[in-house]
Amino acid sequence: MDQQKILGYFIEEAKEHLETLETGLLELSNVVEDQEQLNEMFRAAHSIKGGAAMLGYSSIQKIAHRLEDAFKILRENKISPDQKLESLFLKGYDVLQNLIEKLQGTFGLNPEEADQIVQETEPFFVELQAYLNQIINQDESSNEENVSTQIKGLLTQMLSLFQEKANQQNRQSLQQLCTQLGQIFPDTENWKTLTQTASKAIANPQHSYATLAPVIIKELKQNSDYIELKQENKIKCSEALQQLASAKLPYILVSLDPNHIAKTLRNVLNNQQLSQLAKALT
Repeated sequence: MDQQKILGYFIEEAKEHLETLETGLLELSNVVEDQEQLNEMFRAAHSIKGGAAMLGYSSIQKIAHRLEDAFKILRENKISPDQKLESLFLKGYDVLQNLIEKLQGTFGLNPEEADQIVQETEPFFVELQAYLNQIINQDESSNEENVSTQIKGLLTQMLSLFQEKANQQNRQSLQQLCTQLGQIFPDTENWKTLTQTASKAIANPQHSYATLAPVIIKELKQNSDYIELKQENKIKCSEALQQLASAKLPYILVSLDPNHIAKTLRNVLNNQQLSQLAKALT
């Protein structure tokens, strides 16, 4: 098969691939939700790149490669295209289409002219790459803010319930909040263990909310901060929370201040028990 026929086959296939690219780019906001369509666009750019390389058309190869790299980013990241991104992609497509049209023309593709086109349009692809990275970083930042807001909202609900009179219904609601918190970071085992331990502590009807709230709210907030700081290895249940989860009797948390200890004991012991305790201490 002579070179002219091979070139003819390449141009016909390239035109089909260009049609695939154009159709996808004009519907980019929908295409990004369809992995198979993204794969088709990636393969179209890849095929043009491969054919151009085989025939020695380095200019077409370079432009197709730049588009291929951009489609790879779309495949591997959840991106919501805006008008600017669509416009940048279409500019890149126009460059590729222009080169292939010149190749099909009467005088073919002049290497010097082709190299000049590649050089002049390079800023388009630099801007496209930079804008894709910007969108990805913005989306990641937005997701982190959403997670932080979600955790704060659940902890606020939990604190509000702790301020109510304890009963079976709001204990169950508190446990549901623990479950929801655990689902925010489902792949972080230490976090799941922490929220499950908190739920178990809440389920014990012998623990007052005054005892539970300071420990649980503090630990959930502190350990969620570790996740946001990428320090998941620091997540752990304190001894106090573990005892609250496992204790069959009420677990009393007191500071080492003697006055605070005395006040706490007066709240949980009757006069006879206080008297017996005083004798035991002396």
